[in-house]
Amino acid sequence: MLQSVNDLKGYDIIAADGKTGNIEEFYFDDQNLVVRYVVANVGNWLTGKQSLISPVFVTHLDKEKREIRISLTNDQVERCPGVDKHMPVSRQMEKIVSDYYGNRYYWDERPNLSPQQLARANATSAMVKSAIEPGTAAAMAPDVYLRSMQEVATYGITAKDGELGKLEDFFLEMDDWSIRYIGVDTGNWLPGKHVLISSMSLGSFNWSERTITVDLTRSQIESSPDYDKVTEVSREYETRLHKHYNIQTCE
Repeated sequence: MLQSVNDLKGYDIIAADGKTGNIEEFYFDDQNLVVRYVVANVGNWLTGKQSLISPVFVTHLDKEKREIRISLTNDQVERCPGVDKHMPVSRQMEKIVSDYYGNRYYWDERPNLSPQQLARANATSAMVKSAIEPGTAAAMAPDVYLRSMQEVATYGITAKDGELGKLEDFFLEMDDWSIRYIGVDTGNWLPGKHVLISSMSLGSFNWSERTITVDLTRSQIESSPDYDKVTEVSREYETRLHKHYNIQTCE
Protein backbone atom coordinates (compact mmCIF):
# COMPACT_ATOMS: atom_id res chain seq x y z
CA MET A 1 0.00 0.00 0.00
CA LEU A 2 1.35 3.41 -1.00
CA GLN A 3 1.03 6.35 1.36
CA SER A 4 1.86 10.04 1.01
CA VAL A 5 4.18 11.36 3.72
CA ASN A 6 2.38 14.71 3.65
CA ASP A 7 -0.85 12.89 4.42
CA LEU A 8 0.68 10.85 7.23
CA LYS A 9 1.76 13.94 9.14
CA GLY A 10 -0.64 14.61 11.97
CA TYR A 11 -1.89 11.03 12.24
CA ASP A 12 -2.72 10.05 15.82
CA ILE A 13 -0.38 7.47 17.34
CA ILE A 14 -2.33 4.93 19.38
CA ALA A 15 -0.28 2.98 21.89
CA ALA A 16 -1.36 -0.30 23.48
CA ASP A 17 -3.02 1.67 26.29
CA GLY A 18 -4.35 4.72 24.47
CA LYS A 19 -3.34 7.72 22.40
CA THR A 20 0.27 8.78 22.93
CA GLY A 21 0.66 11.68 20.48
CA ASN A 22 0.77 12.32 16.74
CA ILE A 23 3.17 12.01 13.83
CA GLU A 24 5.42 15.05 13.48
CA GLU A 25 7.70 13.83 10.68
CA PHE A 26 10.08 11.06 9.59
CA TYR A 27 13.80 10.32 9.40
CA PHE A 28 14.99 8.29 6.45
CA ASP A 29 18.18 6.47 5.49
CA ASP A 30 19.51 8.26 2.40
CA GLN A 31 21.57 5.24 1.33
CA ASN A 32 18.80 2.65 1.34
CA LEU A 33 15.85 5.06 0.92
CA VAL A 34 13.84 3.63 3.78
CA VAL A 35 12.19 5.30 6.77
CA ARG A 36 14.03 4.42 9.98
CA TYR A 37 12.04 6.45 12.51
CA VAL A 38 8.69 8.11 13.01
CA VAL A 39 9.09 11.35 14.99
CA ALA A 40 6.28 11.36 17.54
CA ASN A 41 5.09 14.65 18.98
CA VAL A 42 4.01 13.76 22.49
CA GLY A 43 3.78 17.38 23.58
CA ASN A 44 0.06 17.09 24.25
CA TRP A 45 0.80 15.57 27.61
CA LEU A 46 4.58 15.72 27.89
CA THR A 47 5.35 19.29 26.96
CA GLY A 48 7.52 19.75 23.93
CA LYS A 49 9.02 16.25 23.75
CA GLN A 50 9.81 14.51 20.47
CA SER A 51 10.30 10.74 20.59
CA LEU A 52 11.69 8.40 17.95
CA ILE A 53 9.61 5.30 17.19
CA SER A 54 10.90 2.64 14.82
CA PRO A 55 8.37 1.35 12.25
CA VAL A 56 9.01 -2.15 13.65
CA PHE A 57 6.51 -1.23 16.36
CA VAL A 58 3.75 -0.10 13.97
CA THR A 59 1.04 -2.76 13.87
CA HIS A 60 -1.74 -1.09 11.89
CA LEU A 61 -2.52 1.98 9.80
CA ASP A 62 -6.10 3.26 9.53
CA LYS A 63 -6.51 5.86 6.80
CA GLU A 64 -10.14 6.62 7.65
CA LYS A 65 -9.40 7.34 11.30
CA ARG A 66 -6.02 8.91 10.42
CA GLU A 67 -4.15 6.89 13.00
CA ILE A 68 -1.41 4.32 13.38
CA ARG A 69 -1.31 1.74 16.13
CA ILE A 70 1.89 0.70 17.83
CA SER A 71 2.79 -2.18 20.13
CA LEU A 72 4.39 0.10 22.72
CA THR A 73 2.75 1.53 25.83
CA ASN A 74 2.44 5.20 26.72
CA ASP A 75 5.02 4.69 29.44
CA GLN A 76 7.55 3.22 27.02
CA VAL A 77 7.14 6.15 24.65
CA GLU A 78 7.31 8.64 27.54
CA ARG A 79 10.56 7.16 28.87
CA CYS A 80 12.23 7.00 25.46
CA PRO A 81 15.23 9.36 25.23
CA GLY A 82 14.01 12.57 23.60
CA VAL A 83 15.34 14.00 20.35
CA ASP A 84 15.80 17.57 19.16
CA LYS A 85 14.05 17.66 15.79
CA HIS A 86 16.13 20.69 14.78
CA MET A 87 19.34 18.66 15.00
CA PRO A 88 20.47 15.70 12.86
CA VAL A 89 20.11 12.24 14.39
CA SER A 90 23.58 10.88 15.07
CA ARG A 91 24.55 7.23 15.18
CA GLN A 92 25.18 7.78 18.89
CA MET A 93 21.56 8.83 19.38
CA GLU A 94 20.36 5.86 17.34
CA LYS A 95 22.34 3.52 19.58
CA ILE A 96 20.75 5.03 22.68
CA VAL A 97 17.23 4.68 21.24
CA SER A 98 17.90 1.14 19.95
CA ASP A 99 19.33 0.08 23.32
CA TYR A 100 16.30 1.53 25.07
CA TYR A 101 13.83 -0.40 22.91
CA GLY A 102 15.96 -3.56 22.86
CA ASN A 103 16.43 -3.47 19.08
CA ARG A 104 19.39 -4.73 17.16
CA TYR A 105 21.46 -2.17 15.26
CA TYR A 106 20.23 -2.23 11.66
CA TRP A 107 23.55 -0.80 10.42
CA ASP A 108 25.86 -3.51 11.83
CA GLU A 109 25.43 -6.56 9.65
CA ARG A 110 22.32 -6.06 7.58
CA PRO A 111 21.92 -2.37 6.69
CA ASN A 112 19.61 -3.16 3.78
CA LEU A 113 16.95 -4.83 5.90
CA SER A 114 13.58 -3.11 5.97
CA PRO A 115 11.92 -2.33 9.31
CA GLN A 116 9.64 -5.36 8.87
CA GLN A 117 12.57 -7.70 8.26
CA LEU A 118 14.29 -6.21 11.29
CA ALA A 119 11.15 -6.83 13.34
CA ARG A 120 11.40 -10.53 12.59
CA ALA A 121 15.10 -10.48 13.48
CA ASN A 122 14.27 -8.71 16.73
CA ALA A 123 11.52 -11.15 17.70
CA THR A 124 13.70 -12.82 20.33
CA SER A 125 14.93 -9.53 21.83
CA ALA A 126 13.41 -8.63 25.21
CA MET A 127 11.68 -5.28 25.38
CA VAL A 128 13.53 -2.90 27.68
CA LYS A 129 11.06 -1.55 30.24
CA SER A 130 13.01 1.45 31.56
CA ALA A 131 15.43 4.01 30.19
CA ILE A 132 19.06 2.95 29.97
CA GLU A 133 21.60 4.25 32.47
CA PRO A 134 24.34 6.63 31.29
CA GLY A 135 27.31 4.80 29.83
CA THR A 136 25.51 1.54 29.06
CA ALA A 137 25.18 2.12 25.31
CA ALA A 138 27.52 0.15 23.08
CA ALA A 139 30.82 1.72 22.02
CA MET A 140 29.97 4.69 19.87
CA ALA A 141 30.75 4.56 16.16
CA PRO A 142 31.49 7.70 14.14
CA ASP A 143 28.38 9.81 13.63
CA VAL A 144 26.23 8.96 10.63
CA TYR A 145 23.23 11.18 10.16
CA LEU A 146 19.78 10.24 9.04
CA ARG A 147 17.86 12.76 6.96
CA SER A 148 14.76 14.67 7.96
CA MET A 149 12.01 14.35 5.36
CA GLN A 150 10.67 17.69 6.52
CA GLU A 151 13.98 19.35 5.70
CA VAL A 152 14.56 17.53 2.39
CA ALA A 153 11.03 18.47 1.29
CA THR A 154 12.37 21.96 0.57
CA TYR A 155 15.09 20.74 -1.81
CA GLY A 156 15.26 21.50 -5.52
CA ILE A 157 15.21 18.72 -8.13
CA THR A 158 17.66 18.72 -11.03
CA ALA A 159 17.35 16.59 -14.18
CA LYS A 160 20.26 15.55 -16.40
CA ASP A 161 19.81 18.65 -18.53
CA GLY A 162 18.72 21.35 -16.13
CA GLU A 163 16.59 22.38 -13.19
CA LEU A 164 13.34 20.51 -12.86
CA GLY A 165 11.38 21.88 -9.93
CA LYS A 166 10.92 21.33 -6.21
CA LEU A 167 10.32 18.21 -4.20
CA GLU A 168 6.87 18.31 -2.60
CA ASP A 169 6.19 14.83 -1.21
CA PHE A 170 7.46 11.31 -0.61
CA PHE A 171 5.42 8.18 -1.26
CA LEU A 172 6.10 5.20 0.96
CA GLU A 173 5.46 1.52 0.40
CA MET A 174 3.93 0.77 3.78
CA ASP A 175 4.75 -2.94 3.62
CA ASP A 176 8.40 -2.13 4.25
CA TRP A 177 8.47 1.70 4.75
CA SER A 178 10.65 2.18 1.70
CA ILE A 179 10.48 5.30 -0.47
CA ARG A 180 8.92 4.26 -3.77
CA TYR A 181 8.37 7.68 -5.38
CA ILE A 182 9.00 11.36 -4.85
CA GLY A 183 6.42 13.93 -5.88
CA VAL A 184 7.79 16.94 -7.78
CA ASP A 185 6.23 20.31 -8.55
CA THR A 186 7.77 21.44 -11.85
CA GLY A 187 6.99 25.06 -10.95
CA ASN A 188 7.85 27.72 -13.54
CA TRP A 189 9.24 25.21 -16.02
CA LEU A 190 5.91 23.40 -16.53
CA PRO A 191 3.34 25.44 -14.57
CA GLY A 192 0.71 23.31 -12.91
CA LYS A 193 2.34 19.97 -13.70
CA HIS A 194 3.02 17.56 -10.85
CA VAL A 195 4.97 14.38 -11.52
CA LEU A 196 6.01 11.26 -9.69
CA ILE A 197 9.55 9.99 -10.08
CA SER A 198 10.55 6.50 -9.05
CA SER A 199 13.18 6.20 -6.33
CA MET A 200 15.01 3.96 -8.79
CA SER A 201 15.71 7.10 -10.86
CA LEU A 202 17.14 9.12 -7.99
CA GLY A 203 20.78 10.09 -8.39
CA SER A 204 22.71 11.97 -5.74
CA PHE A 205 21.80 14.20 -2.82
CA ASN A 206 23.75 17.44 -2.58
CA TRP A 207 23.31 18.47 1.03
CA SER A 208 25.27 21.71 0.79
CA GLU A 209 23.32 22.95 -2.25
CA ARG A 210 20.05 21.42 -1.02
CA THR A 211 19.30 19.66 -4.31
CA ILE A 212 18.56 16.14 -5.54
CA THR A 213 19.52 14.95 -9.01
CA VAL A 214 17.49 12.45 -11.02
CA ASP A 215 18.78 10.24 -13.82
CA LEU A 216 16.17 11.50 -16.28
CA THR A 217 15.94 14.26 -18.87
CA ARG A 218 13.44 17.10 -18.74
CA SER A 219 11.74 15.81 -21.89
CA GLN A 220 11.24 12.37 -20.32
CA ILE A 221 9.59 13.99 -17.34
CA GLU A 222 7.54 16.42 -19.44
CA SER A 223 5.95 13.52 -21.32
CA SER A 224 5.31 11.41 -18.22
CA PRO A 225 1.73 10.57 -17.20
CA ASP A 226 0.02 13.42 -15.35
CA TYR A 227 -0.30 12.96 -11.61
CA ASP A 228 -3.34 14.24 -9.75
CA LYS A 229 -2.36 15.14 -6.17
CA VAL A 230 -5.94 14.86 -4.96
CA THR A 231 -6.36 11.18 -5.77
CA GLU A 232 -4.45 8.16 -4.51
CA VAL A 233 -1.77 6.57 -6.65
CA SER A 234 -3.49 3.61 -8.30
CA ARG A 235 -1.86 0.44 -9.56
CA GLU A 236 -3.04 1.38 -13.06
CA TYR A 237 -1.20 4.70 -12.83
CA GLU A 238 1.94 2.96 -11.56
CA THR A 239 1.81 0.58 -14.51
CA ARG A 240 1.65 3.49 -16.97
CA LEU A 241 4.43 5.30 -15.15
CA HIS A 242 6.71 2.27 -15.17
CA LYS A 243 6.02 1.67 -18.84
CA HIS A 244 6.86 5.29 -19.67
CA TYR A 245 10.20 5.15 -17.83
CA ASN A 246 10.89 1.54 -18.87
CA ILE A 247 11.14 0.44 -15.24
CA GLN A 248 11.34 -3.31 -14.77
CA THR A 249 9.52 -4.64 -11.71
CA CYS A 250 9.24 -8.02 -10.08
CA GLU A 251 5.43 -7.86 -9.90
